[in-house]
Amino acid sequence: MAAGSDHGLRRIVWKRIKDTIITDCRKSEVWKILILDPFTTKLLSSCCKMSDLMSEKITIVEDLYKSREPVLEMKAIYFMTPTAKCVEAFIADFKPKPKYKAAYVYFTDYCPDELFNDMKLYCAKYIRVCKEINMSFMPQEAQVFTCDNPEAFQSIYSPHCQDKKKKTLVTLADQLVTLCATLDEYPGVRYKKDSNMENAKTLAELVDSKLARHYEMDDSGKKKGKTQAQLLIVERGFDPVSPILHELTYQAMAYDLVDIQSDTYTYKSKDGAEKQALLNEDDMLWVKLRHKHIAEVSEQIPKMVKEISASKKQPDGKITISNLAQMMKKMPSFRKQMTEKAVHLQLAEDCMKHFSNNVEKLCKAEQDLAVGSDVDGQKVKDPMRTLLPVLLHPYSTHDKIRAVLLYIFSLNGTTDENLSKLIQHVKIEDQREYILNWKELGVPIITSSSIFNRKPSRRDRSQEEKYNLSRWVPVIKDVMEDAVENKLETREWPHQSECPAAWNGSGAVSARQKHKASAQDERRTGSRLIIFVIGGITYSEMRSAYEVTQAVKSCEVIIGEQ
Repeated sequence: MAAGSDHGLRRIVWKRIKDTIITDCRKSEVWKILILDPFTTKLLSSCCKMSDLMSEKITIVEDLYKSREPVLEMKAIYFMTPTAKCVEAFIADFKPKPKYKAAYVYFTDYCPDELFNDMKLYCAKYIRVCKEINMSFMPQEAQVFTCDNPEAFQSIYSPHCQDKKKKTLVTLADQLVTLCATLDEYPGVRYKKDSNMENAKTLAELVDSKLARHYEMDDSGKKKGKTQAQLLIVERGFDPVSPILHELTYQAMAYDLVDIQSDTYTYKSKDGAEKQALLNEDDMLWVKLRHKHIAEVSEQIPKMVKEISASKKQPDGKITISNLAQMMKKMPSFRKQMTEKAVHLQLAEDCMKHFSNNVEKLCKAEQDLAVGSDVDGQKVKDPMRTLLPVLLHPYSTHDKIRAVLLYIFSLNGTTDENLSKLIQHVKIEDQREYILNWKELGVPIITSSSIFNRKPSRRDRSQEEKYNLSRWVPVIKDVMEDAVENKLETREWPHQSECPAAWNGSGAVSARQKHKASAQDERRTGSRLIIFVIGGITYSEMRSAYEVTQAVKSCEVIIGEQ
């Protein structure tokens, strides 16, 4: 499935909404009001535009929690999560007096009986439709999803929130079931076994039992069999290195080094005006460039600009933001064509500015510590010698903490005495938790002879082409490749439930082999590999899902987080 706004999870989610909510509404020709809660507002924003809704005869989109004027001649569509707060707000719209002519109610997930009964008691005569559409996850990109639950990390891993852990895992399991239902998949479920951590196992058990229940109660009345899909559940501590490293691919680097809020890049144009650009899959240049190394991006964007300027008979020369602005002023006709190039030229320049100032020097040490060897393949015998220059240089405290963590990860833990010295050196005596809290994720920080931690064996990638400062490959990429080649060890990845015996990535070939990238409109008909990381995913891991999907034509990899 090609990456783009018309493909992948965003397309599937919008189609599901159209096939349920919109289809019901089409039966009536009148214009309607759409009322959303914060979650469904984000969900709809992620997969459609206001113009899409207008074309379906939805004239106004309102906030469920805000005070609204009655519009008695109009019907209202309520798309909301099945919580007490949402149901109370809904009831308030019809009791004591109705605000709308009728209500079409759609819940993202199963609505508990007591809430449903309250609605019936007060609003029955106004409700024309009440459905659960099984969609309580957020499509972030074509092959990336999130449960949009940032509090889950603390609830699961903080020693002070253990009373919330079970409830949070149950909620995540419900959300993963709705993902599978939306994809029309009934996957086999596996999890990464860990002697210190039980969260992946617990979540796998919950998801598997809830999937069985969901497909027993299928609307069609038939019990659904397992499909050609696997769901792998793993905890963040499985690879602590990937979230800490400075990544030099465009998307990862931009989100790490540049202040991007809610996918919005704010920058100043040469005339001093503040401008904003949304970095999402509606920007096809962003989709094309986001997984490329910054060196390629910095080379390709000026080349694209030169091609356009050549076609407009512009004088050749070094492409910078200022002379690009001059070209745009002189030629309004192609301003629109150049705007997206200008945004990415500016963003790439911002990334390179940070890189040249500090990150370039840091990256060599980080890569040596992460990979365990230098550019020439020589083993790093004394990681402290690699770390010391970083600690002695006036880098930011944040960057020094990242380097210290990589040093500790490289040793699989350090002594209490050594850790105290490092903390003093970085001057974070009051923020020791930045380092110590990794133990809550099952990552060894203090060496203990009682705990045996072995690092996962890695795939040999010595023949792959790599940039010297980008040698590290996320561990999850090894897992993706092993899964589609049916090489995952059962003792390390136990089956919570088997998927059909035919699963072997549907004739998958090694993801390391070079293949021609799939065409933008190519449709994938093979199997699906869904990976859920408790504790969050990194941009490099998101990139890995696309890389493996492109290499292994017969399997689509989807990755997500809480």
